[in-house]
Amino acid sequence: MGLGTFIKNLFGSAKENAGNLADKAEHFAEDTIAKAKESAAPMLEKAEHFAEEAIAKAKETATPLMEKAENFAEEAIAKAKETAAPLMEKAEEYVEVAKEKVSEYSEKAADALGDVVDSVKESAAPIVAKAEEFVGDAKEKVAETIETTKDKANNLVDDANDATDENPKDEMAD
Repeated sequence: MGLGTFIKNLFGSAKENAGNLADKAEHFAEDTIAKAKESAAPMLEKAEHFAEEAIAKAKETATPLMEKAENFAEEAIAKAKETAAPLMEKAEEYVEVAKEKVSEYSEKAADALGDVVDSVKESAAPIVAKAEEFVGDAKEKVAETIETTKDKANNLVDDANDATDENPKDEMAD
């Protein structure tokens, strides 16, 4: 049993030593963090102060530039309006002239088209009259031809009947 006690004492004291070391490491870490916070606090204050000064300086520098930019923008807008006004007036004048020209030309085109239609009607009237006359003449000729053809057909039928009456069937067979 002496060996068992020795090993127990050896590992038991190692366990105790490890616990003590862990406690010491924890206290060391806490002390280090506290010291770091203490050391950093003045630096943080300086950084905050520097940032506040930089923002104030930027605002101070930017304010006149913003005012200049606003003035420049206002002047540019005023000049653009001033320059554009006569151009807009000219454009409106051109639009009115264009409207008048389009109206004038459309009236002329309508008149010319009406004249062309009238001219075509006048030119076509004698042609239509001749065509109607020709069609009328053609109808008469066709009617006459039909009558003549009917008469000839009737004459042929009559001649054929007469011929069959004169020649009995028996003679025809000879």
